[in-house]
Amino acid sequence: MTFDDVVLGRRSIRGYKPEPVPQSLIEEIIALALRAPSSMNSQPWNFYVVTGEPLERIRQGNTERMLAGVPQSREFRTGNAFTEHHRERQVDVAKQLFAAMGIARDDKEKRQDWVMRGFRQFDAPVCVIVTFDRLLDGSDDAPFDCGAVTNALVNAAWSRGLGTVINSQGIMQSPVVREHAGIAADQVIMKSIALGWPDDSFPANAVVSRRKSVDEAAVFVGFE
Repeated sequence: MTFDDVVLGRRSIRGYKPEPVPQSLIEEIIALALRAPSSMNSQPWNFYVVTGEPLERIRQGNTERMLAGVPQSREFRTGNAFTEHHRERQVDVAKQLFAAMGIARDDKEKRQDWVMRGFRQFDAPVCVIVTFDRLLDGSDDAPFDCGAVTNALVNAAWSRGLGTVINSQGIMQSPVVREHAGIAADQVIMKSIALGWPDDSFPANAVVSRRKSVDEAAVFVGFE
């Protein structure tokens, strides 16, 4: 695929085939992602790539604790809830997904199951946990760089036929994630990325979120 093919074709994948992903292929994808830009070449990022039984234990722990009402313990600041047009975009893509999955507005059971899929990392065969060095905690550059490397990773995965979805639900219960992924104390857990072979029969995988136009997003100054 060309660069344009990757960027324009990539979409978030929320349903996966059960087939494992070779470690060598993931290493190849990470090697590409590591070429992402980094502020003053600090490269604050690290990746914990989890599959198999450890991932199942994370899924189970996340799900059980959330259903039991244990408060979430994300390590990277969450900020305020979305409002105004940001909230409108959030609701818009949710409506697209629920329509694709045939989930009615008043179907509480199916809606709850959909939410819990996020805490199970969407049942993907692999979860990539993105962390950054704790000594940079509080720096604006570190999360900016982690966003850049995450973008590079999901695009590299797509170019190899793999799907991903970036999510925070999979790391909401950080003690569980730390224990079963073996995350070092000098790391801050930032995001998780579900990764695997897309299941083309899963309806939500066909959803393409609507994006702002160039006219809406860009201000050009000094051009004639």
